[in-house]
Order: sequence, then C-alpha cells, then structure tokens
Amino acid sequence: MKKVIVIASFCLAAVFLSMNTAAAKEVNFKGEKLSWIIPFKVGGGSDVWARLYSPFFQKYLPGNPTMAVKNMPGGGSITGGNHFHTRIRKADGSTVFGSSGSTSFPYLLGNSKVKYDFKKYHVVFASPTGGVAYINPELGVKTAADLKGYRGNLQYASQGATSLDIVPLLAFDMLGLNVNAIFGYKGRGSGRVAFEQGEVNIDYQTSTAYIKNVRPLVKMGKATPLMTWGVLDANGDIVRDPIEPDLPCFPEVYEIVYGKKPSGPEWNAWKAFFIAGFGVQKAMWLPEKTKPEIVKAYRAAAHKIMDDAEFLQVVEKSLGGYPQLAGENAQKAFDQVLSVSDEDKAWVIKWIKDKYDVEVK
Repeated sequence: MKKVIVIASFCLAAVFLSMNTAAAKEVNFKGEKLSWIIPFKVGGGSDVWARLYSPFFQKYLPGNPTMAVKNMPGGGSITGGNHFHTRIRKADGSTVFGSSGSTSFPYLLGNSKVKYDFKKYHVVFASPTGGVAYINPELGVKTAADLKGYRGNLQYASQGATSLDIVPLLAFDMLGLNVNAIFGYKGRGSGRVAFEQGEVNIDYQTSTAYIKNVRPLVKMGKATPLMTWGVLDANGDIVRDPIEPDLPCFPEVYEIVYGKKPSGPEWNAWKAFFIAGFGVQKAMWLPEKTKPEIVKAYRAAAHKIMDDAEFLQVVEKSLGGYPQLAGENAQKAFDQVLSVSDEDKAWVIKWIKDKYDVEVK
C-alpha cells in the first residue's frame, strides 16, 4: 500500500511540476522582440518616456527580450490607440500600448473616432506628473488667497478646449477667474514663451518644465507661483505636490476662495480629467485577452524596475521624481478615471460648448 501511495504522490508531483514548467514557458520571452506602440512622434514626451523604460523591461521581463518602441502618430494619438484595439490580435505579451493624457481625454469625452477602450485592457504601470500655475507679478496677485474676488482680465495661451488644457481652464473657471483662452498654441513650451513675451499673463507648466524654465523667472521677479494641481496620495485623494510643497494644490485654493471643499459635477469632471492628465498621465497597457500569468509577469517586472537604483536616478532626473505606480496601484488610480459618470461627462461636454463654442464629436 505504501508503495502505491508513494507512486501516486510522485505522479501527482510530476503533474504539478509539468504544469508549472508549462506556465513558466508561457512567460519566457527569451529571443523575442516585443513592440511598444507609442501613438506619438519620435522625440515627443511619450516617446522619451517609453525609451527610458524599455531597457529596464528588457532587463526584468522573463527571458530578457528585446523591446522596440514603435511610433504611430496621428489623430492626437487616436490612430495608434485604434490600431492597438482593432489590429493587435495576439494577446501573448508581444505588443503593449503606451497612452498619455492626450489619449485618455478623447476617450473620456466620447470622441466618435475613438475605438480603444481602457476598461478592457490591463494596466502594467503608470507615470504621474504635476503642474504649477503662475501669474504675472504686475497684476498684484501675490498668493492664491488674492484670487478671492479677483476680477482682473487674464489671458491664457491654450492648445484647445478639448486638450489637456481642460484641467487649467476648468480650474480657472471654477475659481471664478476672468480668463480669456487664446487658442492655437502648439504646446506648453510656446505658452511659456508667450507668457515671457507678455502676450499672456497666466500660465501653467508641468512640474519638470516649471523647475527648469519657470523657477528662474520666479527668482527674477517675473512670475508669481499660485498653486499646483496636486498629486494623488495612497488613498486616491489629491494632496500637495512634493515638487512645490509650500504651494496649495487646487482643491485647497478652491476652499480658500469659497470657504468650502469643491463638489458637484464640475469637481467630479475636473478630478477625472486631472487624474487622466496628470495623476496617471502615461501608462502601459496589455490587450484585453492577455493571460493572467503574462499580466503578472509584466507587473512584476514593473515593480522590480521601480526598485532598481539606476532607474530611481532616471525618475529623479527625467520623470520629475514622482513615485511611479505599478500593477494594482496603477489600476486603483486609473479606476477613478474610468468611474466618472455619464452625467459628469455630459456636464463637461456642455461646459466646453457653452464656454468655448466647441462641439465634441
């Protein structure tokens, strides 16, 4: 009887060993060339971001595969997103997609050209960023508290009413500021130049651009910092940005101006677009039908990357120093974007139409 039990146990162990070996083979990318679709041109922010990360994925994914960035610009990133959704049939980990806030905003606004659906994908990791708003000192506004009841005329260089500028434009509007958005600018860099040349008198820059290009203006007395948009904490709440901890974040400024915390559809919409544009500004995604063990392997690689001493230097130098979000932490943050209600989406679409006479199609 003992012999039978031993043989049975041996056979059972062999079966489990075989199953584990087969599973291990499924996530072994040795000798493979993986593609990372970036829906923007070479040299842009998302392209640089992906090329910073890809060597580390090569290092930590099972089998140390080659990961090549494949640029697919067009349609404000919609072209690449739609290609990933409709043309990528293999869910074997060989192709991943990199999104940015510019990819998320058309999705949130229900743009009819969008075919991709983030609710169906698996997020591997996300990279947050921040934003700092500042004003011309000649206007006499010294701190965010001076915005209470401020009725001066402000000009802002904007990339468009449905662009990432939804976040600053809606914030300014919620604070009751009289801001004239001048559309047609191609990026925040050109917006900053317009501010320096006196064409506009209020602006914002992402944290990295602010540190490099606007802090010198502050030191020279040519710009007054007002607020940051904030960052997400571990509970998903918006708190002060560690890049500028002495500045209040937007929810604080709202409370300073009105004596109460922000609420209602405008706040729900602002928060969703803030998280999509800043809290999880860039993210890596796997296709819908990707096997759980492959998702697990990618997320495990992301966690290892974020503990890598060399990568931490990259984060500090090139990604603003913000803690990166891997696996479930990224999913938890992005769930706040996906959970914005249809009513709140409808509210912001109507606001864009009423405020700027722009139809979201």
